Amino acid sequence: MVPPIVTTIQEIRAVTDAVRRQGQTIGFVPTMGALHEGHASLIRAARAASDYVVVSIFVNPIQFGPHEDYAKYPRTLDADQWVCAEAGADVIFAPRVEEMYPPHFYSSVEVARLGDHLCGASRPGHFRGVCTVVMKLFNIIRPDIAHFGAKDYQQARIITQMVRDLNMPVRIAIEPTVREADGLALSSRNRYLNPAERAVAPRIQQALQKIAQRVVAGEVDVVRLESALEAELKAIPGARVDYARIVDAEFLQPLVRIDRPAVIAVAVFLGTTRLIDNWLIGDPASW
Repeated sequence: MVPPIVTTIQEIRAVTDAVRRQGQTIGFVPTMGALHEGHASLIRAARAASDYVVVSIFVNPIQFGPHEDYAKYPRTLDADQWVCAEAGADVIFAPRVEEMYPPHFYSSVEVARLGDHLCGASRPGHFRGVCTVVMKLFNIIRPDIAHFGAKDYQQARIITQMVRDLNMPVRIAIEPTVREADGLALSSRNRYLNPAERAVAPRIQQALQKIAQRVVAGEVDVVRLESALEAELKAIPGARVDYARIVDAEFLQPLVRIDRPAVIAVAVFLGTTRLIDNWLIGDPASW
């Protein structure tokens, strides 16, 4: 069955309130649309874990910088509806910007410390925008479980911290990164890549793998590992490295040695397209 599209806060609250009155649990997958198999895997995970599944589709303007791709970000609601149907969603919440941010909207939510580097350094205000919209969506839908992808590791870690710090009654489930057969992490922005860029994009994951293998082999000096990582990424034709870092997996802080769970995190431009990926070392207790 194709899930209905609900566009107002009043409507989606009526839907989810009715579900709760029936004693059912609610799973939630927040997205910006342009759905792909990565999103579908989140919806399937929500379907398996909860009685009722809500997917939000909202291109959130306040998480984009002034020179980023908000205006051209793909909006494919008709196709997204079919992805939701095939993956098992029950309803789609697709509000207008004016519904989420009415006139005289002044509030924001920010998680300190975790969001001021990596993507936060390159995109000032980005995570404030993410936290604000996610907080609003949680308050509107009131899910039991919300599902996020591990590809956006910093985002997932920040949302987890926000929920913990503010005692929000929702469980955060982090689902594995979904990749193409050649290793490229699925992203809505992959469609921006031209054929030459798409051909070399899998080398981002290959660079992560090589560094992870060096760690397994016993290398723990972060300066040497980061230098090798940056060299691998710069060797990709047409690549421009935004960052290539190895940080503590829980607090996302710089390390001198890998002596605890860590994440190898990168952001790389191919042409004008910014791609992120990561590789987890160890098993962080933060999830």
